[in-house]
Amino acid sequence: MSKLTDLPKRILIGRALRSDKLGETLLPKRIALPVFASDPLSSVAYAPGQVMIVLSVAGASAYHYSPWITIAIIVLMFTVVASYRQNVHAYPSGGGDYEVATTNLGPKAGLTVASALLVDYVLTVAVSISSGVENLGSAVPFIVENKTLCAVGIILLLTLMNLRGVRESGKLFAIPTYVFVGGVFVMILWGAYRGLVLGDDMKAPTAGFEVHAEQTGLAGFALIFLLLRAFSDGCAALTGVEAISNGVPAFRKPKSRNAATTLALMGGLAVIMFVGIITLALVTHVKMAENPAHDLLKNGTPLGADYTQNPVISQVAAAVFGDGSFLFVVLAAATALVLFLAANTAYNGFPLLGSILAQDRYLPRQLHTRGDRLAFSNGIVLLASAAAVLVYLYGADSTRLIQLYIVGVFVSFTLSQTGMVRHWNRHLATERDPNARRRMVRARAINTFGAFFTGLVLVVVLLTKFTHGAWVALLGMVIFYVTMTAIRRHYDGVSEELAAATEQLDEEEVRPSRVHSLVLVSKVHKPTLRALAYAKLMRSHRLEALSINVDPAETKALQRVWQERGIDVPLKILDSPYREITRPVIDYVKSLRRESPRDVVSVFIPEYVVGHWYEHLLHNQSALRLKGRLLFTPGVMVTSVPWQLDSSELARKRARKRAEWNAPGAVRRGPVIPAKQREKGEKGPKGEKPGVTSQVP
Repeated sequence: MSKLTDLPKRILIGRALRSDKLGETLLPKRIALPVFASDPLSSVAYAPGQVMIVLSVAGASAYHYSPWITIAIIVLMFTVVASYRQNVHAYPSGGGDYEVATTNLGPKAGLTVASALLVDYVLTVAVSISSGVENLGSAVPFIVENKTLCAVGIILLLTLMNLRGVRESGKLFAIPTYVFVGGVFVMILWGAYRGLVLGDDMKAPTAGFEVHAEQTGLAGFALIFLLLRAFSDGCAALTGVEAISNGVPAFRKPKSRNAATTLALMGGLAVIMFVGIITLALVTHVKMAENPAHDLLKNGTPLGADYTQNPVISQVAAAVFGDGSFLFVVLAAATALVLFLAANTAYNGFPLLGSILAQDRYLPRQLHTRGDRLAFSNGIVLLASAAAVLVYLYGADSTRLIQLYIVGVFVSFTLSQTGMVRHWNRHLATERDPNARRRMVRARAINTFGAFFTGLVLVVVLLTKFTHGAWVALLGMVIFYVTMTAIRRHYDGVSEELAAATEQLDEEEVRPSRVHSLVLVSKVHKPTLRALAYAKLMRSHRLEALSINVDPAETKALQRVWQERGIDVPLKILDSPYREITRPVIDYVKSLRRESPRDVVSVFIPEYVVGHWYEHLLHNQSALRLKGRLLFTPGVMVTSVPWQLDSSELARKRARKRAEWNAPGAVRRGPVIPAKQREKGEKGPKGEKPGVTSQVP
């Protein structure tokens, strides 16, 4: 079976990498930027649109509040970037917000942060992929008509790419990310040139539409609530900032400095693009609505259900470059690709955080191990599965999915920055060097402002988004928290129970009084005779053979052969009127345990081993099922006694022949000696010196 699955696995994810090759997968800054920052960079493709959609509730006239909301988002972005630059220097091990909160605020705060981040990573994949499908759908109608199917397919493709390894996938992701950033900058500069120098009147495709205001004459608290909701939706531009602090171990040395530099680059690029797009959207008179079929009007008539609302960036590109032009198509394709690849931020953050949590015994240990390509394969598959389910449930609708967004990331922002304040307080209490103290005081001031600002935004997000779907994210966080707590309780219980076995106990207390051995028998053949011979070598107080009476004729034949051969082990027959094999054996073993609780029952299971995967399909695997049940029966030891069939022996010989095979010319060239050994003058496999070749007659 392993041979059957190995070939497609190698085709899909490549050959396995040695553990000592892990250092070769570390990322330089030029690759780390698209790998870890593609989420906040790509969010400028939908965050400006979310601001305008919320403001459209009060009509197009409310768009004039966009610049003020943009300024607030810029201040928040710089605050968060500056705060996380302190994080990566203070905690370079890769635990990120989870490690900061756990170390400084306690395990419960750390687990809360971990729950928030895990939910946010899943939502990052769902929102980015759904938004990318919608952007690509503006140029290819088939895609937007089959959004859910296309979104799930892209999640599968991204999963395969990430299973190949972070460095290899990073190279693939770098080109579209840089093309997108370059395309947006070209659009901003060309739009500014056309508007300021040439004086062109650029019009978006929706410039002539009217927006039906659901609420008119908003003032006072209602207006403030609307602006706060628009601000919270625009804060989607900040998602993914924390991924760099989680991914510090993936950077090349000096890790902390490279991560901090990447953070600064990401923040600067994201701010410029966000400001440029929302400015051009206002200049070109882009119109957006939460329900475009009814709230967007053309000549006083609703556009209807057939109308598809294109994202803001697509409308701005159409106004600046011309609808359907070459640059428009390039930017649309790059935007769709980078939104798909923005999910890669989560594909790197979620498995890494899952590995750390698994190491701390909050998640299954399988998430801690690396796969064939030195990536955390189990975490990647788990993330993809959760995101695919979410995309299916919400129909790949980014507007609905984004309402679930933001909550988790601002929970982690706030707790992380609060933890950093306590971190600096603790170090300032012992630090005496004036220069070091000045640096710490400055860092504490940055983190204090960051904690205050992100906490304020968290309150705003909860108030404005709770009824619009944020409660689903909160529910997901609670589920993660409870599940991880239960997993930790289980692992702690197992450790405590196993540790008790190492205590010095009385030998008579732990030694079983007797051993009752059973050899399972279906018929008298070579595997049965070997199992009986092996069981006789054990020091058993009682040995008997056990058979299940499913077919009376076969049972009588077994008893007759048993007597004819004179086998000196008593044969016990158990009736099974319902033709079951496993249950009668389990019941009999339990009855022996009830009669003598201090006895150990040792069960010997003869089984034969086949050599081809397809031959397994021809056998009922009853021994495997029986072993599975016996393992959960206290006081029972299970021993498999294998008998290799000819096909198994032939498979072993074929494997040995492949291992000993030499390529044509290999004997003439002599042994292959690695370069490092040649430099050191070490000898080859059979003592040959470097440069000496074997001779053939």
